[in-house]
Amino acid sequence: MTKLSAYFDAFRSLDGYLEMHSASLISSEKMEKALYCDGKTVFLSDDCTFLKAHEAELAAMKETGLHEVDGQQVFIERLGRTSQMVICGAGHVAIPILKLAQTVGMEVTVIDDREEFAANAREAGAEHVIAKPFAEALAEIPGNPDTFFVIVTRGHKWDEDCLRMILKKPHAYIGMMGSRRRIQMVKQKMTDEGNDADLVNSVYAPIGLEINSETPEEIAISVLAQVIQVRNARKQYGYPQDILQGAYDHDGPKVLAEIVGRSGSAPREVGTKMLIVEDGTGINTIGGGLLEALVLKEAKKMLDTGLGNELFHDSLTADAASKEGEVCGGDLHVLLERFDG
Repeated sequence: MTKLSAYFDAFRSLDGYLEMHSASLISSEKMEKALYCDGKTVFLSDDCTFLKAHEAELAAMKETGLHEVDGQQVFIERLGRTSQMVICGAGHVAIPILKLAQTVGMEVTVIDDREEFAANAREAGAEHVIAKPFAEALAEIPGNPDTFFVIVTRGHKWDEDCLRMILKKPHAYIGMMGSRRRIQMVKQKMTDEGNDADLVNSVYAPIGLEINSETPEEIAISVLAQVIQVRNARKQYGYPQDILQGAYDHDGPKVLAEIVGRSGSAPREVGTKMLIVEDGTGINTIGGGLLEALVLKEAKKMLDTGLGNELFHDSLTADAASKEGEVCGGDLHVLLERFDG
């Protein structure tokens, strides 16, 4: 059976993609999983006979959801890679932004031309820190459709250096901190230099949702709220960093659990994932409570028996949810995919 790490290796290797999606055959007999990029197959699990036989049809499917293909159920998921945040500046606002971004599953790079400030970002746990002049550092970062750029430098000169480079890169979001006067000066200069006016005006500035924030921590909350708003509006899904890492850190069989259908007041959306490792421990969450406990129990049974995929269904009415101490009920379908390691 295919290793989950092999699938994630293929997923992580895709750079500069335009469109990416996966297909999972729902069958208790075996696990079949495929990954497509720009309409081409880039990964097939071992002994992937059904998905291989319907390769052209599945590679063209892009809508997330359950589909019937030749009498079989297949889950299609439109994918984005792990969201990347690039923070330009490592001052007092950058550090709480960094920490909050990591709590929502983003991989963070911090840039600052001052080594002592870069050291603060390293100490705070940033995955990548570049202690170089901003333009030089940004030249090393290609950007992609899942990159969120946050400009929180110490002055408009450095804002200009950053924005000038970032406007040329693929991105999901560009936000810039500063007074309205300072922001207008920087935007006007970018336009005068020949950058597309619509692109310049699409920059979120002043950065963050308007919540009357004052402290660095409050500003960070407003920034992450806006980033989440932009990210979730795109209706594409991916793999949280702790799940990606868990696939490499844990040997033995694993079950990847993912919500593939929901209705009512279920707490989490389609695309929410959790990884269950050999001892039955869950990494990340699909909402907690009774549902998650049932999914963990079913996943442990799969790990013990060697069964392939399963579509787990649970329906919890509001009354039943209340009796079980749940916040909400709802109807959920959870796909459980078993990998050998």
